[in-house]
Amino acid sequence: MDNLELQKFANEVRKGILTGVHAAKAGHPGGSMSSADIFTYLYCEELKVTPETAKDPDRNRFVLSKGHTAPGLYATLALRGFFPVEDLVTLRKYKSYLQGHPDMKATPGVDMSTGSLGQGISAAVGMALAGKMDKKDYRVYTLLGDGEIEEGQVWEAAMYAAHKKLDNLVAIIDNNGLQIDGEISKVCSPYPIDKKFEAFNWHVIHADAHDFDSLRAAFEEAKTVKGQPSLILCKSVKGKGVSFMENQAGWHGVAPNDEQYAAAMEELEKAGEALCQK
Repeated sequence: MDNLELQKFANEVRKGILTGVHAAKAGHPGGSMSSADIFTYLYCEELKVTPETAKDPDRNRFVLSKGHTAPGLYATLALRGFFPVEDLVTLRKYKSYLQGHPDMKATPGVDMSTGSLGQGISAAVGMALAGKMDKKDYRVYTLLGDGEIEEGQVWEAAMYAAHKKLDNLVAIIDNNGLQIDGEISKVCSPYPIDKKFEAFNWHVIHADAHDFDSLRAAFEEAKTVKGQPSLILCKSVKGKGVSFMENQAGWHGVAPNDEQYAAAMEELEKAGEALCQK
């Protein structure tokens, strides 16, 4: 896809996020929206995984370490044909396969069940190590939140990944600067994030989470790295795409009411129309 097509797709992802969370009357829109462009690039360009190859042992893997942003992953998977887009309204419903956090046993396209923060990157490290041991060429990607990296388990995984020289592993951090309790710099600052990972012997790449040229360059650079894992540190905007949600920690885990949903969808519809005129 070219950049315009990716922008259109990401706009649809954001609409899917809000549709699911509004229907559920619960969920995590803020971090899902800030990650929408990352999800888009991963599933439209980087992973090369399709519904037909979702169980292929040689496929690339993706682990959503910040599992609460499942609405973003689900919207992306639905738009890529892993399951019907119409099912997004069943988010968090009883007996739905679209639960509040990803379930690898129930949801098509999900490689790892996640939710307990810090554990996703650990699972991704295990997958990458298995690939090395089995002499496979697949790559493993994992998306973390910047608040999530306050978890100690993240740093155990980071240390081990570098020790094992897992150059088939790419961690991505959605650095929107906010977590459920407010600004990460005030809750328990993980800064400087880049210097910390460099000290753990990771190759660090900076990117703009909402610029597809920047994301493309970052992922391409990661492919050239040998002998160490890569981190793509993505600067982002929480709630990206809806003006009244942007940079507001309060939208971390709150569903929009009917009026807010209508206003947000109207914004996204207009954004989509503007993209179609380019």
